[in-house]
Amino acid sequence: MLASYGTWKSAITPSVITGASVNLSAVTLAGTDLYWLEQRPREGGRSVLVRNGVDVTPPGLSVRSRVHEYGGGAYTIAGNDVIFVNDADQQLYRNTTPLTHIPGLRFADMLVDRHRILAVCEDHRTHSREPVNSLVAIADGRIEPLAAGNDFYSSPRVAGEQLAYLTWKHPNLPWDETELWLDGRPIAGGASIFQPEWSPTGELHFISDQTGWWNLYRYRAGKIEPLLEMPAEFGAPQWNFGMSTYAFLADGRIACAFNECGQWRLGIFDGQLHRLDLPYTEISSIRAAGNTIAFIGASPTEPAAVVRLDFGGAPFQVRPVSASHPEGGSDNLTVVRRSTTVALNARSVSVAEPIECGGVHAFYYPPVNADFSASAGELPPLIVFAHGGPTGATTSGLNLLKQFWTSRGFAVVDVNYGGSAGFGRAYRQRLNGQWGIVDVEDCCTVAQALVAAGKADPLRLIIRGGSAGGYTTLCALTFRQVFQTGASYFGIGDLEAMLETHKFESRYLDGLLAPWPTGREIYEARSPLRHLDQLHCPIIFFQGLDDKVVRPDQSQQMVAAMKAKGLLVEYLEFAGESHGFRQAATIQQTLGAELAFYQRVLGIPPALPLIGSD
Repeated sequence: MLASYGTWKSAITPSVITGASVNLSAVTLAGTDLYWLEQRPREGGRSVLVRNGVDVTPPGLSVRSRVHEYGGGAYTIAGNDVIFVNDADQQLYRNTTPLTHIPGLRFADMLVDRHRILAVCEDHRTHSREPVNSLVAIADGRIEPLAAGNDFYSSPRVAGEQLAYLTWKHPNLPWDETELWLDGRPIAGGASIFQPEWSPTGELHFISDQTGWWNLYRYRAGKIEPLLEMPAEFGAPQWNFGMSTYAFLADGRIACAFNECGQWRLGIFDGQLHRLDLPYTEISSIRAAGNTIAFIGASPTEPAAVVRLDFGGAPFQVRPVSASHPEGGSDNLTVVRRSTTVALNARSVSVAEPIECGGVHAFYYPPVNADFSASAGELPPLIVFAHGGPTGATTSGLNLLKQFWTSRGFAVVDVNYGGSAGFGRAYRQRLNGQWGIVDVEDCCTVAQALVAAGKADPLRLIIRGGSAGGYTTLCALTFRQVFQTGASYFGIGDLEAMLETHKFESRYLDGLLAPWPTGREIYEARSPLRHLDQLHCPIIFFQGLDDKVVRPDQSQQMVAAMKAKGLLVEYLEFAGESHGFRQAATIQQTLGAELAFYQRVLGIPPALPLIGSD
């Protein structure tokens, strides 16, 4: 059927996205048992621990840590028991019984070591400006310090009596510079070090970007040895605890995920790297036990899923890379749990197309719907996605949010602007001192390149983003004349206000902008709220009232100033939501409001209703 872009009917409604989908994370293998977390919008955003497809945490409990605000590392396995952080009180529980009872303490990154639990502890009882972070041991109701004095700690790993961990100090973030400590002394630093792990033979391994790429290293006989040096990323920015990109098989070989130009692959390292012939381009949460590997994988045509590679009692075999077989081979892959039960028509799926525009990396999604097409010569509206972080990255895995837009006749481009991970340290450092400039310029460059290629309507360009992506959005709409409208999800309007943010990111702006207060002029020059005289177009804002990362007054001030100026603006705020929306009702309302806002601003007739809309 012929219909204008932006008016197509779609079966991918907001209620479908939330009602039939979960967010998967934190895979763990314990013997033959496979665990993972499901964050369920339909249960108010509750995070449920699942074992072999059966819920472990009962209603009323939610597995979520808030250390660093972003959390992660919220559970560990102790025999037949689970140790986890309960979201409501941030205390440790064994199954359903509390293990700690100290309000003001938060825990993450737990590890069971014989009779005790090792964990990162964040103490909010202090009256100083920041909470105090440390590594602690918890046993028999007592909490004893193991390491303290630095600003941050993560990744405790034990082998016998040896304790390894990561630590770093302000103003660094973990993708800037961390130190690897072993038995109370530093053994590696001067780079971003990620995920220390002990091999089956008791050798400490880790990932470092000391050559400009996150590659694998080993600590042996007091010396650091590179295991594999190649222009690919075997690590990722440690925004959350418990991240894992590699794991050891029983025979000592390493199952590892690596990112080449924004595309993740899985391989086996045994002195040389064997690439597995798998369909996934987005891979995370790698775990192994015996001859079994588990991870979360997604592809351009398949949504995220918990995946298991199980080889029974036989030795793990892969076909080495060769001229006749450019990809390795493997068998016995099982999809254990998909993130969505939505059955998509393959002819209505927009498949990610990697593009590069002027050195900027992105994924382009053309408008696709099996039941609709537009008239010859009509160009689609384009939505530019600016990811959060800004030291984050977008990948090409199938995402229902993007399909929500493309199935309605919008083109989408998801930009890995300068500062994004996955392209080496130098690409990440393009944003140093240039936040609000490089990211904005890169988003504009990609949008204009798609216009020049005849893939987007220059009069219907949209930009949207959350958190740091919301800041990029607001900067693009204020300081550039490329886009006609946009959406800010808990975005930053005033950079000076971000100086009062939580501890983990409290010195982030030192590198992204300049140290405070010597860089005051830079903060003011790049704050959209201070330059509303340059703002030219309508914006819709979405804000959680419990947000501790980007506080609600950021959006509220921007909205008030736009109203005073007479600009078209909409603002929706949500009680009970923090940084990143988790509740089904919130997600449904925001998507519906965002679509209606674009239709109103761009003159797209909303005559065709959502299929199955509430």
